[in-house]
This record gives sequence, structure tokens and C-alpha cells, in this order.
Amino acid sequence: MKKLRFAVLASGRGSNLQAILDACKAGTIHGEVVVVLSDHKDAFALERARRANIPAFWVNPADFSDKAQFEEGLLRIIAEFNVDYIILAGFMRIFSPTFIHGAQVPILNIHPSLLPAFAGLHAQRQAVEYGVRYSGCTVHFLDEGVDTGPIIMQAVVPVYQDDTEDSLAERILREEHRIYPKVLQLLAEGRVSCQGRKVIIAGEEERQ
Repeated sequence: MKKLRFAVLASGRGSNLQAILDACKAGTIHGEVVVVLSDHKDAFALERARRANIPAFWVNPADFSDKAQFEEGLLRIIAEFNVDYIILAGFMRIFSPTFIHGAQVPILNIHPSLLPAFAGLHAQRQAVEYGVRYSGCTVHFLDEGVDTGPIIMQAVVPVYQDDTEDSLAERILREEHRIYPKVLQLLAEGRVSCQGRKVIIAGEEERQ
């Protein structure tokens, strides 16, 4: 089994990055994070990478004339590391089709709702305000839309009557930390394929 190489992009504290790093170290993901990039200088995700002796880059959008140049800057760095997948772990920017196709490897994202419900920003707040009884998180392939790519895995959490945006976010985050590494291991095992929009996980029916 090939050991996969991941580039992780994160804008903030990097808790999903840490879950992935821990799983790689424990051997529950047959892969490794080989580079971490952020669009924020003080993102704690960069510190997490440095503590794990992983190359970490702050790519400052202000250093580029426009979005296209910024995306090219990201791709130039990623290309140096010969990655198999780009993993978005709280990277708070919408990529252009040029970036998605220029990456030349699949891009994964995790979103804190049960897509297609509550796409975009503040998904937890949307869920609380709408009054749903269940929400959760979704790992999906990135496509040219906003949170519209083929769904790989989801996890469900209850929404309680006294929930706030923050309390629901905390509950969802625990599930994010569980299913993102699980998806990466499925990729390492070669068990994930797409048939149009539908993602097929080999062997899933046999385990049910």
C-alpha cells in the first residue's frame, strides 16, 4: 500500500490538522502530512506543523496582485512536495476553477453541516437558527461550487433546544476529528471512487 502524501491548508487553529497528524503518527492513516500552508501569519496550524517538523508556509495574500496570483503562489509551493491530495482543514477561502484544475490532485474539504444543507459560512449558526433537530459534518471532494462537491462521508450530531452556535460547533468538531482521518485512510486503502456525483466506498456494504 502506497503511503500517501498530504498538503494541508488551514487558516486558523488547525484542530483538524492535529487530528490528522495524530492519526498519521498512530498509524491509523497510512500517509503523512508533508507541508502545511496558511493565509494567516499567526495561524496556530503553522505552529502545529513546526512542532511536528513539517515544512510550514505563511502565504500572504497581500504579497500578490490578485487572487489568481495568490493561488499560483500556493500551487508553486505545493508542487514542490509531490503530494497525492490537498486537504482543506478550515481554509477560509473559496478557490477558483483555475486552482482546482491546476492542482492536478484531488482536493478534500470538511464542512460543519450535513451538506447540501447550510452551505457557506456560519453553518452551525444557520442550523441553530433554522431549528433543525440534527446537524453534523461532511467530508467532500472540492468542485467549482461552494460546498457542492461529491460527498464522501458524513457524521450526524443532535441539535439541542438550548444549543448556541458555539456549543453546536464544539459537538460537530469532535465528529470532524473522527471522520476526516477515517476518510484519509479509506483513500490510502484505495477504497474510494466516484461514479458521477456518487462516491463509492468499496467494502462498505459488507461491514453493515
